[in-house]
Amino acid sequence: MNRGSSPKAFVLPGEYRRAAENLFPRDGFSRGHKPDMKAVSEFAKALGIGAEYQRLLSLDRNSAEIKNFLERFQINLDLLIQKTWVEKSDERRKRKLQDEVPLFMDTIEKGIFQGAIKEFGLILEELAYLFFGAQCEKEDFTEYTFRIDAQMGLFWWYGGKLASLKEAVPAGNPDQKPADKKAADYRPDDKFLWAVLLLGICYLTNF
Repeated sequence: MNRGSSPKAFVLPGEYRRAAENLFPRDGFSRGHKPDMKAVSEFAKALGIGAEYQRLLSLDRNSAEIKNFLERFQINLDLLIQKTWVEKSDERRKRKLQDEVPLFMDTIEKGIFQGAIKEFGLILEELAYLFFGAQCEKEDFTEYTFRIDAQMGLFWWYGGKLASLKEAVPAGNPDQKPADKKAADYRPDDKFLWAVLLLGICYLTNF
């Protein structure tokens, strides 16, 4: 599903391109390409979840309302997974994804947002496979989903871009520099990582 680095990457429609590239710069993250919270809000509007997203983002992450919202997200995501039809040979893959969701929720609850970004990206890759089968592994997957529905296509494009955020954050030693020099000057903070995670969570909760 991650087609962002491919030389044949789908060119986003003009009405979405500015919001998308403000959040996920075409040349990757660096001090010179550091997105702000405004970029996240613009992307939420492009996804069609602007008002609900802004309301949720303004709440304390430990509030009862956010906890209730995350519970609703988990229930809805589990229902989405259950309702997908797969070949018998893929049933095990489907059950494995269901088992991964509570681990993802636990990572969010603990405030480990770097880990949550990685886990959410993997969950979306598996969910794309359940929805679209082998089509999600093709070079034209983003274009394919845009033809079905533009905002849904933008969501799957977002899912493929989460890995670029993970790569911008060095693993292990906080003083360790990433291999990519362009990313070396930029390390997203928890506030920004939570905001990016909330985009996908909010979209799927209302899917």
